[in-house]
Amino acid sequence: MTPVTDTPALLVGDVGGTNARFAIARLVDGRPVLEHHESFPAGRYPTFLEGVAAFLDGCAVKPTQGVIAVAGPVTDGEIDLTNSPWRVSEAELRTLGLNPVRLINDFEAQAWGAPLVHGPELASLGGPDEGDPHAAIAVLGPGTGFGVSALIRDAHGNEMAMPSEGGHACFAPGDAVEDEILRILRRRYGRVSIERLICGPGLLNLHRALAEIDGRESHIEDPALITAQALATPNSPCGATLARFCAILGCVAGDIALTTGARGGVYIAGGIAPRILPFLKASPFRERFERKGRYQDYMADIPTHVILHKHAALLGAARVAFSART
Repeated sequence: MTPVTDTPALLVGDVGGTNARFAIARLVDGRPVLEHHESFPAGRYPTFLEGVAAFLDGCAVKPTQGVIAVAGPVTDGEIDLTNSPWRVSEAELRTLGLNPVRLINDFEAQAWGAPLVHGPELASLGGPDEGDPHAAIAVLGPGTGFGVSALIRDAHGNEMAMPSEGGHACFAPGDAVEDEILRILRRRYGRVSIERLICGPGLLNLHRALAEIDGRESHIEDPALITAQALATPNSPCGATLARFCAILGCVAGDIALTTGARGGVYIAGGIAPRILPFLKASPFRERFERKGRYQDYMADIPTHVILHKHAALLGAARVAFSART
């Protein structure tokens, strides 16, 4: 049977601090389908508008509408990306012939996209296979920064994604070692947010703090090197850093599940988790996720997954784009 294409092509994008991803989205048999993917380092183009224009120039079909997810808070249709020099505005995008066009938070898009990801595109980190289908789900994760969102659901099938800057909430230590980590980072930053630890640059902060606690010197300047050494030699100092990173991620994920009532499940998104998946599964992530005192049983009933789909945020942006047409 030939799939039924219900709507014209729309532009969707996912722009973070490191990479920009774009695609053309169509609604086929009621589900968003992505075509003509392109991903490039954000630094390739001096301005965001030039990056979008370059993508559109390569499209055989020129979309006239779209939704682009961006890393940071959108205010009055504009954003200065939190971890990028790019500035983005809906008004500028309209000069490319996109009207209407909408900017949304990148993890808001991840929250809309998470329910579309199934089977081999998900990896379990523990808990039951399925959560409460009428309860909220939380989506969070480390990349260049740390993103947080939730998809609120009710018994009538209504859904609403919640944009959030939860990655900038305060870091809460879970043991004596993390007390010391906080003390060391507070010396440098004053206030210490989750993102100071649980993201790419945060991994480097964490490694240096642990080295100071152990009385060692560390000359590593690239977080990717920490990850590579940890995966190759889990018992090394880099392995200890990555294990602590995963433990804190589990603790933070549990806090966010409690805060949002995410009995439908917690989804870890972003670029780091899929690259360290075997290590993450073997780490204290789930133990720290469930370690919530009187709410241990509550937490044990919440499934935790890693999103492996590379374009979940684009699918979420497509959901938003097509729902705006109805």
